[in-house]
Amino acid sequence: MSNPSRVVRHALSPASAVLMLLALAAPAWCQSFVPPRVTREVDLSGPRFGLTMLSPGNVDLLKEKRDLTVRPLISQFGWQFERRFYSNGDGLSVLSEWVPLVSGLEQGLALPSLNWLVGVRTAGGGEFGIGPNLTPLGVGLVVAAGVTVQSGALNIPLNFAVASSKSGTRVSIMTGFNLRR
Repeated sequence: MSNPSRVVRHALSPASAVLMLLALAAPAWCQSFVPPRVTREVDLSGPRFGLTMLSPGNVDLLKEKRDLTVRPLISQFGWQFERRFYSNGDGLSVLSEWVPLVSGLEQGLALPSLNWLVGVRTAGGGEFGIGPNLTPLGVGLVVAAGVTVQSGALNIPLNFAVASSKSGTRVSIMTGFNLRR
């Protein structure tokens, strides 16, 4: 007859314990630890245009730093690269957008700006975003809010944005369109 203490020692050896753990853990390996995606990524990019009111500090700084004479009301033209990367069943979406713009074309100028916003959009089309703003005047923060109206696959946003920097505040109203793809 075999020695019972020897059998117990053999069953509790490290190699046996690892093999048993792996055999029992195999069903767990079949499960994903990453939660499933609630939605697929949606591209909502499209043209943007609008008007921006510059504060006196912005106008003065452009004259001082860039030797540019600018009226306080300037045009904006650009493209919004928007990605929706999360949406729940209630219609709330989380999105990220890059908005490069060229301003002042009506004054014979081409003042570039770049905005990156992260934000949310509700099922009713209300939206809010915040992020950095880069212009020839320096770096600032932009906060935007608005609404997007849907007509079939066509989306028409209307946004109000305030950008702040050391030289002052800029207030913009923007619109455009995009198509759901």
